[in-house]
Amino acid sequence: MDRLTSLTVFGRVVECGGFSAAARRLSMSVTMVSNHIQSLEDHLGARLLNRTTRKVSLTEIGKDYHARSMQILADLDEADRVATARNTSPVGTLRLYTSTHMVRFLSPVVAEFLTLYPAVSVDLRIGEQMVDMIEEGFDLAIRTIPLPDSSLIVRRLTPWRHILSCAPAYLKTHAAPMTLADLSQHNCLRYSLYPFGDDWTFDGPDGKPVSVRVAGNIVGNSGETLRFLALNGQGVLLAPSFMIADDVASGRLVRLLPEYRPVLFAINAIYPHRHHLSVKVRSFLDLLSQRFAEHRKWMDPEMSPEAT
Repeated sequence: MDRLTSLTVFGRVVECGGFSAAARRLSMSVTMVSNHIQSLEDHLGARLLNRTTRKVSLTEIGKDYHARSMQILADLDEADRVATARNTSPVGTLRLYTSTHMVRFLSPVVAEFLTLYPAVSVDLRIGEQMVDMIEEGFDLAIRTIPLPDSSLIVRRLTPWRHILSCAPAYLKTHAAPMTLADLSQHNCLRYSLYPFGDDWTFDGPDGKPVSVRVAGNIVGNSGETLRFLALNGQGVLLAPSFMIADDVASGRLVRLLPEYRPVLFAINAIYPHRHHLSVKVRSFLDLLSQRFAEHRKWMDPEMSPEAT
């Protein structure tokens, strides 16, 4: 029989002074009450209660066992109370993982979340490679590139596209590419975590996918480093719209081959489990989804029909 139930029954028998009264309190048959007590005594190999036709009383062993078992049940009730409270109002530490270029978007959401829920603290870690969320204890990851096949849960926040560009200084010494194939003759600044490797992939003017194999004198996993090199005229850059949209708008970077649209990606929130998601994670996810929805037109300036 379930020992926790048996402990509860044992406590009620002692409290009520008999099997019948305990049975009425527990909405249980007297036989079932008796079976629970017998199960405990069989498990312990000791008698807990002295039984007479008129009343029951604790044995010496029963007194010690009753005191300890009631403390166990009280501790369990307290643990349930704490867990329930944690699942109705956000508390505790929220562990987040994201990439460097997401920090500028994530930081205002974190600040707002901490203001809304002062009982929560945030542990934010930054890296380019995806981590083992379960092994390292992260509640949530915010990523901009697709995951390999995984059992992790993915919630799409907002779509985004790359922008193909270079600095005006680069065009002073290199002819602007007129076709996608021309990119193979240019110094292309390559992001090592780009999902298609060195095959930069687009939707062509006819809507069909098309790609070109590129090369260059640098490949790295720091988007900001590649952006810095592009701004200094070092090469052609395929970078997320949310990273360089301001540079393009100001003229620091020049958009190339606009008739070729980089493929659509999404910024995703990733978490280990769908069921029994803690309230702190649910609350942050909801706030994150609202705030990132406000960025959608900026994330993908062209906003294709499938993005909306």
